[in-house]
Amino acid sequence: MAHLPDFEAWAIFAKVAERGSFSAAATDLALSKATVSKAISRLEQRLATPLFHRSSRKLSLTESGVMAQERAGRILADGEAIEEAISERGSEPRGLVRLAAPMSFGIAHLRPLLPLFCSTYPHISIDLHLSDARVDLIEQGFDIALRIGSLEDSALKARRLFPVRLPLLGAPALFDRLGRPSHPRDLEQYPALTYSHVRQPGRWHFHHTEHGDLSVEVSGPIRSNNGDVMLDALIAGTGICPLPDFLAWQALADGRLEEVLRDWAPRSNALHLVTPPTALRPARVRVLIDFLAAAFLKPPWSTTG
Repeated sequence: MAHLPDFEAWAIFAKVAERGSFSAAATDLALSKATVSKAISRLEQRLATPLFHRSSRKLSLTESGVMAQERAGRILADGEAIEEAISERGSEPRGLVRLAAPMSFGIAHLRPLLPLFCSTYPHISIDLHLSDARVDLIEQGFDIALRIGSLEDSALKARRLFPVRLPLLGAPALFDRLGRPSHPRDLEQYPALTYSHVRQPGRWHFHHTEHGDLSVEVSGPIRSNNGDVMLDALIAGTGICPLPDFLAWQALADGRLEEVLRDWAPRSNALHLVTPPTALRPARVRVLIDFLAAAFLKPPWSTTG
């Protein structure tokens, strides 16, 4: 290449792509709108292709813009991280960290931790997004996400925090009335509480160390996309369902719930902390990662059952 890449213009492009607006990007970068527009024009002239579709109502990425967005985002993130890492030496971390987490886990286990983190790092603010829908860290601008289950985004960096068991649970009174199942096929006779935020809510999958995998069809009175709803219905004896141990551990410990078919448990998962692929992270992100890893080093539910 005859000339150095236009790193400044690529960083500006990344911010425009993230914000979807020249004006919003200019505000974030403390630049004039004209400066932002000229930077994008420089790139488009150099590449001989447009990076944005422009209209009076909407700004959207072209195919070339989509191809460039992730790598340009890394340029911006790496540059910010380098400056912050140097400027933060000898000073307290500061700034905003955007964190995404599953709804029920966040309410039960992040909610009590955040005040402690904020008192320890008073110059850091947290933007917490709770949803069981999987977010796109790069496109939506998140610094950290907590994810349960398989990790499909291979480009993301992942740190395993702890295993997640999915014991099959019900109220003791329900099992006293209907009997305790001895095989997954018996579950057709039980009212099932099904989680709707999966591909097949009415099909449960089990694994046995000797007999392998087995799937069964189930049905019942409640289908929900929220684990807290399922927990209350389980305790009330409305039905049975697999539920993560981090939600059910207290009800298991005090006898309000009972685990059945332990040899045929659904496959265990894990909770991972995932971050964008950039090798450099601002200090505010690093300290939150370390804080969460320490907080969940020995979760109380890991010794239940």
